[in-house]
Amino acid sequence: MRRETGDLAEGAAKLAGEIGSAGVEAVLAQANRLATRKGAPGALGAMSPKPAEWYAFDGKDQDTVDWYPQGLTCSDESGSIGVPAFLATWYFKPEAGERGIRLSFLSPKTLKYQHALLVVAKPDGSYGPIDIHAGGVACDGDLLYIADTKRGLRVFDLKHVLDLRTAQNDLGDPKQVGRHGGKFHAFGYRYVIPQTDFWKVAKPGPLFSFVSIDRSGGTPRLVTGEYREDDPGGWVGRWPLGLSGGEPEDAFVMGQPKIQGAISWGGKWYLSQAAGANANGKLLVYTDGKLQTRAFPVGPEDLTVQGGKLWSVTEFRNRRIIFGVPL
Repeated sequence: MRRETGDLAEGAAKLAGEIGSAGVEAVLAQANRLATRKGAPGALGAMSPKPAEWYAFDGKDQDTVDWYPQGLTCSDESGSIGVPAFLATWYFKPEAGERGIRLSFLSPKTLKYQHALLVVAKPDGSYGPIDIHAGGVACDGDLLYIADTKRGLRVFDLKHVLDLRTAQNDLGDPKQVGRHGGKFHAFGYRYVIPQTDFWKVAKPGPLFSFVSIDRSGGTPRLVTGEYREDDPGGWVGRWPLGLSGGEPEDAFVMGQPKIQGAISWGGKWYLSQAAGANANGKLLVYTDGKLQTRAFPVGPEDLTVQGGKLWSVTEFRNRRIIFGVPL
């Protein structure tokens, strides 16, 4: 991959100067939605044993057919977020009226959560939505790495979580995005997070479907990989944090189709395997080349590690949860 920052950082800094930033802790403190502990049990399907803990998004987010959760990271993965938190990406599915991608900040202590719209700043001081799948997200310090399937990794800075209420009295028109008529709009969202950097694939090749960070050893590594529907030839690779040199340290063929998330941890590989909207997925665990298959919910996605557990998020309507299982 090669780094193509362009004017992204400059545009994000300009917006931050005009709008004003809020920390993750402040966002969670005033979050406007409430998750339910052990809600939406349909997400577990026939899973046995069930997770010891899980959190369901609220009724509106369960029921929508427009937004689908995909990526998951957490405060442990970040290493710099001062409170326990999960961060989940969602993509907007309808082709008409594109609203891009969003990020949810969720507190497992209070169960409160808040959405923010992820955007690209424009040279004219405005911004627009990002039309990608956002299949995975990882957090290193303040930097979010979000998978852009065919292009690589988009980077966002959590120091630039911009609060529209600091710039104006209302949230603008819920049907508009960007700067119009001297006001900022974000489809009704209070917070926007502009992209600050971009690591692009140098030439067409493997896809970037998910991303995580392995902090179990002495040298943390970024983990990326690709989803293939009916093909076991999808790859997974590990990169130096910061992506110096733009080359992976190692890469492997997973030998399994329908992999939605992966992480290496403690000498093991964990793969999240989907089986459609009406069947339980699987957690595939490789130890020294030997495979163990474990029970997983319906529609499992990206993977992360928090509090000594492996966590994932599920995507399907009325079955949307963040859950943790033993490593």
